[in-house]
Formats: sequence, C-alpha cells, structure tokens
Amino acid sequence: MSLSLLLPYPDGTLKPYTPGPPARFTPPSAPLQSRIAYTAAHVVCNPLADINPTLETAIDWEATLAYRRYLWSLGLAVAEAMDTAQRGMGLTWPTAQELIRRAVAEAKAVGGVIACGAGTDHLAAHPGLTLREVETAYEEQVGYVERVGGRVILMASRALAACARGPEDYLQVYSRILTQAAQPVIIHWLGEMFDPALAGYWGASDIARAMDVCLHLIGDHADKVDGVKISLLDHRLEVEMRRRLPRGVRMYTGDDFNYPDLIRGDELGYSHALLGIFDAIAPAASLALQMLDAGQLDRYEAILAPTVPLSRHIFQAPTYYYKTGVVFMAYLNGHQSHFRMVGGLESARSVIHLAQLFILADQAGLLVNPELAVSRMRRVLEVVGVEA
Repeated sequence: MSLSLLLPYPDGTLKPYTPGPPARFTPPSAPLQSRIAYTAAHVVCNPLADINPTLETAIDWEATLAYRRYLWSLGLAVAEAMDTAQRGMGLTWPTAQELIRRAVAEAKAVGGVIACGAGTDHLAAHPGLTLREVETAYEEQVGYVERVGGRVILMASRALAACARGPEDYLQVYSRILTQAAQPVIIHWLGEMFDPALAGYWGASDIARAMDVCLHLIGDHADKVDGVKISLLDHRLEVEMRRRLPRGVRMYTGDDFNYPDLIRGDELGYSHALLGIFDAIAPAASLALQMLDAGQLDRYEAILAPTVPLSRHIFQAPTYYYKTGVVFMAYLNGHQSHFRMVGGLESARSVIHLAQLFILADQAGLLVNPELAVSRMRRVLEVVGVEA
C-alpha cells in the first residue's frame, strides 16, 4: 500500500502527504525515578452497543483496560476517571464508578500506579443548591474511591462553583473533605479554558487571589495534600505557585502547552506531571523521562520538543474538546479499532483539524505504524468524501 495520501488544508485544497518513519521509543527497564508522571487516560466506547450515543454510555472494558496496561508498561502512572476520560462530557458517575473499580483492580494485578478522580459530577446545579449538598457529593465519591483501594484526585466541582458565595465557602467544603480523607489527595485546579463552568474557582475571578485561597487551604491541611495539579496553561503562574507550596507538597503540571520546561524545572524546583497529553504521546513521554533520570537533558528536550506543536494543536480552543484528538491518536496507532467516542464527541473537531493532527504526530515520530495510520486516516477522509 502506498503511504502517500491526500490531506485537506484550511485553504480548501487537497495536497499529497507521505509520512516518514516512526521514532524509536524504548520502554523503561526500571521504574522512572526523578519525576512522578500521571497520564490522564481516555476511555474506549463500545461502538456496537444498541444505545443512544448522545445520552447513554457503553464502554469497551477490555480495550479501555488494555490501554491502561500499555501506559503502565511504559512506566507511567494512570490518573483515572478524569476529564480526559470525559467526566462531565458523557462519562456518568455510575460508569465512572465501574471504571475506577476495574482500573484499580487492574493496577493491583500488574503493579501499576493509579489515582482516581473524585468530584461532584452526579450533583446537578439547581436553585437552592447548598454547600452541604456539595460536601455530601464529594464525600460519596471520595469514599467510593477509597473503599475500592484507590488514591484520590480531588476534582474541581461545578456544583461548588455554582453555589459558593466567596473564598470562605471553598475553604469550608475542601477543609471538610480533606479532614476526612484517609490518605493525602491531589487537588485538581482546572481552569475555565478546560471547563467554562469553573470560572471564578476558589471564589475569585482574579487568578492571583484564587491562588492565595488555594495556597491557604493547602497550608492548613498540608498533611492531607500530596500535591496540587493546576491546569491554567500559564507556566508563570505554575512556577509561582510551585515556589510557594509547603515543603513536601508536590506540584503536578497540568500545562499541556509548556510541560517540557515545567517538568525539567529550574534551580528552585520542578513539577511532576498529571497530563492529558501524555495519553497521546506516551512513548515519547516515557523515553524523555528516562533521559531525565539519566541526566541527559539534551536528549530529554530533543524528544519532547516535537511533541509540543502536536499538544498545542490538540488542546487548541475550545480546549475542552481536546479529548477528540487524544482518542484519534489512539485510533491511528491501533490501540482501538474505531474512532467513536462517548457522547459522539468524535464530531467535536473538524476533519481539517484531524488532518493537521496526523501531520504533527508524524513529525513527532509518533505514528508507530505509518501504514496502519495512513489506512485509518483514509477511512476518516472517505466519510467526508475525500478519496485518496
């Protein structure tokens, strides 16, 4: 089969493109040492389920768990049931519960590291919503994760954002949950570019003020906070907050635009990782971290540099649709047999966007089997009338 195909471009033209050979990414022979690297993992839907795909959820459990085994084989940790798994965008709490239960059991079976998202997404905002309802919702989800043996990533709450009157309400709710937690949690501060319903989180529209509130909370409960993940896509804010964290509390970067520099760090510290883009670039992320462990900083940077244009493309505005690109990468690389998503989210990006993603993935050496990737890209193009 010819590796050349016609790809559509933003100017309306079709141009031939031939991918190059894939890069060689060697899996680790020992656990990664210098950084903790969580990959927020996607889910694989069952495309043959007889459901309404915009209202109901059916998961292909074997394909979903197989992808997690693949991530663990690369030395990466898994952040389960997070926004990358479409929490709040199709993945319901009952389905998330089963996902968490199955994934935690799988992690124990293979010796993988896992932490799981606990939030309030089963609580819909409504007139008269109270802080006590939010607390109860958090308690239910945190309790479930802990009962099945998982560590908790405390997700941001749309319900809390809807009913909180100011910083003191955030402090009240989070303090209650942290006090009850059985072991230290990771606090997940998700910016409004990832979820518009979280605008003004921590009770302040000003980011500097919001950071002060979050740091105040962490300072009061440092023994119950493993770390904080911020997803604000501003490396300066992350570095500032990282330098202000109490001793022993980790910063986990959620910056899918600037992760190479933030993970490498500076003379005053570095960030660990909890990233959605690591799902799409897992082999490169693993090898780069191996090079960081070995002190080969030039190799670390050379491996990650070509992944940044791909990541910025996948996470371009509207950023909350990045999940489509993540799943498309898994489809191109043979980790799932189809390009269908929970909630029909495969339609959330244009074919022009997907074609550019194909090119950027190739330029990063991340199309592990170019012949398969070309075949699958052609199938997607044929659906929109492009014959190549």
